[in-house]
Amino acid sequence: MPGEFPPQPLRQYALLADGERGAVVGPFGDITWMCAPRWDCGAVFSTLIGGRGAYAVTPVARHVWGGYYEEGSLVWRTRWVTEEGVFECREALAFPGDPHRAVILRRILASPARARLAVVLEPCADFGHGPLRALREQDGVWTGALGGLRMRWSGGARARPVGPEGHRLAMDLTVEAGAHHDLVLEISDRELPSRVPEASRCWAETEAAWERAVPRLENTIAPRDARQSYAVLRGLTARSGGMVAAATTSLPERAGEDRNYDYRYVWIRDLCFAGQAVAADGAHPLLDDAVRFTTARLLDDGPRLAPAYTADGCRVPGQHPLDLPGYPGGHDLVGNRGSEQFQLDVFGEALLLLAAAARHDRLDGDGRRAAETAAQAIARRWGEADSGMWELSPRHWAHSRLICAAGLRAMAHASPPAARTAGWTDLADALIADTAAHSLHPSGRWQRSPDDPGLDGALLLPPVRGALPADDPRTTATLRAYTQQLTDDYFAYRFRHDGRPLNEAEGAFLLCGFIVALAEHQQGHEVEAHRWFERNRAACGPAGLYSEEYDVRLRQMRGNLPQAFVHALMLECAVRLNGPWRTF
Repeated sequence: MPGEFPPQPLRQYALLADGERGAVVGPFGDITWMCAPRWDCGAVFSTLIGGRGAYAVTPVARHVWGGYYEEGSLVWRTRWVTEEGVFECREALAFPGDPHRAVILRRILASPARARLAVVLEPCADFGHGPLRALREQDGVWTGALGGLRMRWSGGARARPVGPEGHRLAMDLTVEAGAHHDLVLEISDRELPSRVPEASRCWAETEAAWERAVPRLENTIAPRDARQSYAVLRGLTARSGGMVAAATTSLPERAGEDRNYDYRYVWIRDLCFAGQAVAADGAHPLLDDAVRFTTARLLDDGPRLAPAYTADGCRVPGQHPLDLPGYPGGHDLVGNRGSEQFQLDVFGEALLLLAAAARHDRLDGDGRRAAETAAQAIARRWGEADSGMWELSPRHWAHSRLICAAGLRAMAHASPPAARTAGWTDLADALIADTAAHSLHPSGRWQRSPDDPGLDGALLLPPVRGALPADDPRTTATLRAYTQQLTDDYFAYRFRHDGRPLNEAEGAFLLCGFIVALAEHQQGHEVEAHRWFERNRAACGPAGLYSEEYDVRLRQMRGNLPQAFVHALMLECAVRLNGPWRTF
C-alpha cells in the first residue's frame, strides 16, 4: 500500500479539519494522513510518512487534478478533468468535531459528466499496527474495528473485502451525470451512535457551522485569503481552546539534515500569535479560545509554564521513532523534546495576548490573574538562560527579554490600576537596559545574545509589539541590517547557520517574511511592506496552505503542514496593512 499512493510535493495537499483532528488529502483523492480520535493519537491513515492506512476516491480514466476550498471554510472540492469529463469530490470533516468521533464526509458530484471512480478503504490504527478486522455488512453499511477504535462506513454497499487477509474494502463506483453519491466514514474510540448519520444533514450542519465560525474580515487587503487563514486556524483549534501548531509530524524542513519534528501539539507562543492576529481585526471567537487555553496553563503551571502542551492541556510526550520510512528526505517520530525546555519569551507572548484581550474587554478575573502570574514569572526568571523562540541551546537570547518587555508594556497600557502596572513598566525598562548593556552590537543594532553577534529575524518582533519606539535607532538599525544580510528577493531567513548561502542552509522562513512586512509598515514604508506581504503570501500551493519554510530554489514547501503561526501572521498582515500603523 505505501507505494500505491506515493508521497507528493507538499503543495499538492489539502487539509480537512474539525478542531479535534485533521486529514490530509492528496491529488489522487487519497486521505494520506489522519490521527484518530484526536490530534496526538496514533494515525489511522499514515501513507504520508510511509505507513499503512488509506481512504481513496480516484478517477478510473486518465486525469489532471485541481481543487479549491469553499470560501471561509475547510470544505474542500477536489476537481478532476478526465478523458471522460469533469467531476468533483466535495469533502470535509463534519464540523465542529466530536473529540471522540471523526466523521469524514465525501460527496462525488457528477456534473456535467458521468464519474467513474475506484474507491478503497483500509484504515489501520496506531500508524499501521491495528488493521481493520471484524468486518460486517448490514443493509449496505459496513462496520468493523481497528486497534481500540470502531469504524462504520455508509455509501459503500457495493464494496467487498479484498486482499489475502481481507483488511481492505474496495469497489468500482459509477455516478451518472447530474447525480451525486455520498460516502460517510465514522471512526470513534467509543460506541458509535445507533443511528447511521444522514449525509445531507451532516453537510447542512457543517456548512452552517463554518458560516458561523469564520468572520467576514472585510477590512483587510486580502479578504478571501484572510478568511481562509482564519478557517485553517479554527480547524486546528480544539474545544479546549488549544490550537495545534500543525496537523502532521515528521515532514522534513531540510532533506537529509535530521530536522523532523512532531507539531501536533499546542505551542503557547504560536497560540498567542494567532490570538493577537485575530485581535487585530476584532474580538472574534479564536481570541477567546487562545486566552482560555493560555490562562488555564499559566494558572496551573505558573513560572514552570511549558512551551507546548497536548490539545487537552497535558504534557507533551518525549520524542521517539515509529519505525516507518518517513516522508522522503526525512524520518519518522512522535513526541517533542521542546516541551522540556525553558523558553522565557512565552511569558511575554502570553502578556501580549492577554493585553489584546483586555483592549477588547475580553479579559476576566482569571485572565488578569494569569497576567500577574506571567509578570511574576518574568521578574523571577529573566536572568536565566533560555532556549528562545527557535528552541536552541540555552543562552541569554536578546529576543526573549525584549519580547517580555513588550508584553509588560502592553499589559501595563491595557490594564490599570497604575500602582501595579507601574511596576511592570519599570521591569520592562530594566529588561531593555540590561539587554542593551549586553546584546547591543557595536554597529548600533541588536544582536542575538551577549556571546552571539549575529542577526536574527526574531529581533524584528519586539519593536513591532511595542517594546521600543519605531524611531528608536536600535529598531531602525536592526531592520536595515537584517534586510541587507538575511533576506533575498523578499524572502527572509531566521539567522545565519554557517558559511553556506542562506538558501542552502535552510528554507526561507515565511513567519519572518511576514514579520518584515509588519516592521516595514511600522516604519511607514508602505510599498516595501506590501511587497513583502505579497511575496510571502504566494509561497503556498493550490489549497492556500503554508508550511513553515519555503525552498526558494526549488519553489517547494518544507516542514509540517499547515503551519499555524504562518497563517496567523499572514492574517495579521492582511489586517494591519489595510490602514495606518497602530501599536496598541
